[in-house]
Amino acid sequence: MPNNYFKFKQFTIQQDKCAMKVGTDGVLLGAWVKTPASGHLLDVGTGTGLIALMLAQRTRHSGVDAVELDSLAALQAEANVLASPWADRVRIIHTAFQEFRAEGLRYELIVSNPPFFSNSLHASAHERTLARHHVGLSLEALFAGAVSLLTETGRFALVYPYAQWAQLEARGRANGLFVQRLCSVQPTPEKQAGRILVEFGRYQTSVVSENLVVEQYGRHRYSEAYRELCRDFYLNF
Repeated sequence: MPNNYFKFKQFTIQQDKCAMKVGTDGVLLGAWVKTPASGHLLDVGTGTGLIALMLAQRTRHSGVDAVELDSLAALQAEANVLASPWADRVRIIHTAFQEFRAEGLRYELIVSNPPFFSNSLHASAHERTLARHHVGLSLEALFAGAVSLLTETGRFALVYPYAQWAQLEARGRANGLFVQRLCSVQPTPEKQAGRILVEFGRYQTSVVSENLVVEQYGRHRYSEAYRELCRDFYLNF
């Protein structure tokens, strides 16, 4: 059973009311994405509030909005924000992303650790199903919403299964967004990449590409690159 909380260096995530707990995907995205020097940030499907709080930690003045559909998760994310050092900069909004109204704001960065288990067996609990599957938010709706909310220089970043990388890139192009930066993530040196971290923007540029191995030397023996990426967050790094 996962712990009811996960303690990071500067904040703690309570997660007993959330279907999806703190995981490597969210931490990777929150640590890897390039944060802007200024402007507003948006986390779509925030769950526990993890990525929103990571973005707040990594920026000095930016406001972070975080949208969450599930009512219990939204309440828990709000509690996690209020207990953090950045309660004045992070706003949890309980709504479906398709119904989110930005009140005239445009975002320099939009991030999402989206539901991507569209072809797998549905989980038994409705909340976990929403969190894991394309039930509440399709990839098409996610991209359409993101492109409508980005500034001209804004970027849209996701973590996604590596096997569905071509689908993700095609969906971006269909919405006028182009890959600017990406990172393939291997769990170990011997295994193929399981996840891809991607940043999209409105303009075609030379793509900055990299590869990251998580466990380099055995179980829980992490690569130096992974430790460096997550050093500001994990207690034991």
